Amino acid sequence: MDLLTEQDLEQLQEKGIAPQEVERQVECFRQGFPALDITAPATVGDGIVRMDAAQAEHYRSLYAERSPRLDVLKFVPASGAATRMFKDLFVFLEEYPASGLSFQQFVEQRKLPGVAKFFENIRRFAFFDELAAVYAAGGDDLEKRLAQGDYADIVRKVLTTEGLGYGQLPKGLVSFHWYPGKVRKAAEEHLAEGVEYAVGASRKVRLHFTVSPEHQPLFEALLRSVSPEAERTHHVSVEAEFSVQSPSTDTIAVDADNRPVRDAQGRLVFRPGGHGALIKNLGEVEADVVFIKNIDNVVPDHLKEPTVLYKQALGGYLLELQQQVQEYLSAFEFETSEENLSRAEDFVQGKLCYKLPPAYFDGTPDQRKACLLQVLDRPIRVCGMVINEGEPGGGPFWVRGAGGEQTLQVVESAQIDLSDPEKRRIFEASTHFNPVDLVCALKDRQGRRYDLSRYVDPQTGFISHKSLEGREIKALERPGLWNGAMSRWTTVFVEVPVETFNPVKTVNDLLRPAHQPEA
Repeated sequence: MDLLTEQDLEQLQEKGIAPQEVERQVECFRQGFPALDITAPATVGDGIVRMDAAQAEHYRSLYAERSPRLDVLKFVPASGAATRMFKDLFVFLEEYPASGLSFQQFVEQRKLPGVAKFFENIRRFAFFDELAAVYAAGGDDLEKRLAQGDYADIVRKVLTTEGLGYGQLPKGLVSFHWYPGKVRKAAEEHLAEGVEYAVGASRKVRLHFTVSPEHQPLFEALLRSVSPEAERTHHVSVEAEFSVQSPSTDTIAVDADNRPVRDAQGRLVFRPGGHGALIKNLGEVEADVVFIKNIDNVVPDHLKEPTVLYKQALGGYLLELQQQVQEYLSAFEFETSEENLSRAEDFVQGKLCYKLPPAYFDGTPDQRKACLLQVLDRPIRVCGMVINEGEPGGGPFWVRGAGGEQTLQVVESAQIDLSDPEKRRIFEASTHFNPVDLVCALKDRQGRRYDLSRYVDPQTGFISHKSLEGREIKALERPGLWNGAMSRWTTVFVEVPVETFNPVKTVNDLLRPAHQPEA
């Protein structure tokens, strides 16, 4: 690695990054990350729990009984910009005006059917009236513009600060859903959902959004404006919290030869470390139960019931699991008998889905106890899994660790050596998909927060290729929040209905029935 200059050291100090960490990151670029040793897909009956209606209701009731005595939090990663949501519209705005083509010719030649669909259905978007108001405020008329085919101007008003500014805003501030006389933005829907299941002690609803610093005031203003109605209607108090991704979690960018990239002023170029950096934010929250869900996976009120039911059921399953873990830990305080060891082994392998390595059974009773204590005394996550219907993203797999143990992990295709026929076969046999639907217990038996940094697998990061001012660069993403950042947690997978997974990856996803008003 190039020698760090005095300017570099000052820059690192400003960001809170140790020089040794930069060296470690550059070494990651040079060495790459090892592929995960997947041994089988997690399936129903082998790593995924399926609840029938009675079981779901049982766990829902258990959660309803215990949650009024707990500090409950809903944690929503919400800092990502909506740029990708409007990707095709950005291409259209950049290229169409100078193309000399008709609208129809352009979308056909550039293969942008999504743009045509956008305009065919523009009146069905929840932000249509806001867009019309933008035109009206300027003494213009949106319907007239549509009739004239002024499509570039309309897209400009959607994306830029000349109008709605959606191209620069995060998804949480985009209007998603129609209601009589109003619309709701994605962040509002998380509040509307939270009052249904994230109600804790003193009937408090706590929401935690991770946001970018420039958008935090907008989120704060939005939540201030909509919270009073939710409080009156549901007889709760709403507490909205915000945090930003720490600059200390940014990662160094390098060129093709793995040398740190510098900007025009000679300063090192850093990039955000991906959603895995949010493990630091999560580790700093104070709560007994934490629900985690992506900002874009929300539905209107008339479709919320399956989500609410299974969120509560997952919460109840977590609380039962946590209680059982604590009972086993208590038993070991009094006696290390063969009976206690055997019962704990069955629980760890059966209920906690941790397959002990063959070498474990050759250990002495004290060695076996030490291993079991390490497995039992960890943060816990219960992850909802939906049947895979072709969505891109991670899935549930059994993964073999360096010590021979096998654990459940959420695995992305980029973490698997798909050139290996056996690994490809395992990957393609996967039946379920990760919708990012988690409920977590972050405290130990004494009520102390776990140090979540201890449970990250640093060997599960990603290297991606980017462009910076025309230069090809490589960027390092930290182990993903629900991938390697939680690799060493106790992990349990529970099947949830596909109706609970309705992400908005492109603007036209808002046209799906799951995001439209009740008929």
